[in-house]
Amino acid sequence: MTMTPEQAIWFSETFARLVTNVEKVVMGKTFVIRLGFTSLLSGGHLLLEDFPGTGKTSLARAMAQTVQGTSSRVQFTPDLLPGDITGVSIFDQRTNDFEFHHGPIFANIVLADEINRASPKTQAALLEVMEEGRVTVDGVSHDVGSPFMVIATQNPIEQAGTYRLPEAQLDRFLMKTSIGYPDHASTLRILEGAETSAHTVTLNSIVTAEVVLSMAALARTVHVDPSINDYISRLVDATRSAVEVRLGVSVRGALALVRASKTLAAANGRHYVIPDDVKALAEPVLAHRLVLDPEAEFEGVTTSSIIAQILIETPPPSDRQAV
Repeated sequence: MTMTPEQAIWFSETFARLVTNVEKVVMGKTFVIRLGFTSLLSGGHLLLEDFPGTGKTSLARAMAQTVQGTSSRVQFTPDLLPGDITGVSIFDQRTNDFEFHHGPIFANIVLADEINRASPKTQAALLEVMEEGRVTVDGVSHDVGSPFMVIATQNPIEQAGTYRLPEAQLDRFLMKTSIGYPDHASTLRILEGAETSAHTVTLNSIVTAEVVLSMAALARTVHVDPSINDYISRLVDATRSAVEVRLGVSVRGALALVRASKTLAAANGRHYVIPDDVKALAEPVLAHRLVLDPEAEFEGVTTSSIIAQILIETPPPSDRQAV
């Protein structure tokens, strides 16, 4: 069943209300907030590479409050253990049995702050839960519930004492972007409300968690023309053949671009995907999945510039079939 035009309009209006609500806390960052909700409604996770104090924690809390969900924050440090995230089984002397104590990963939106400061073993604890929505402790699986989204952050400046995220884990993130500093007008609005901390602001919920799940299911029914799939396939192939790239986009990355494009199309009030949806998401969805050739990286080539060049060189489809 394909989304109807009427359902697309409802989706777009609800999506806009979600974004507007979060903008009360994270001001002047409409594009990033839209990416956040696009990730959430596409069943994906978001990686933010940004400087301290740009509102990453505020974004996670505001999104959770907006969808009437729970949120948690984990500060990643070198001594953090996998059990500190997933939870542990503790022996209960009264029952003579082990009782599982849930870790902070059991929330609708989890902020993994400075994820690259933890050891690879601890980072790996997120792999299963990000892919399958569950954790396994002592051979027993525990569902974290839904909706579920990880918003991870890493500081692009301080690299001492950090562990670079492996390609397998980067591939688990639907998108990578940055919030950045606010513009002048937004900074003035923030300064005018300096007496109120963003952490003390409580937003009204716009929708329930059940509505979020309904929106996510609805987004999956957006029509994707075969020509759009062909366009995405050609973009992905181009990343694999680029001379500056050692490892191109995986099939998981291509599927992620399709899913995210469906959600963005619905957010824009359409029941079908157009090339502009793919173009708007190509950089945040694909760039972090590329592994550059060391020589190209030394010369200052970036993954974002490669994606931009591929978009220029790869012609989009000029027509589509009737929906």
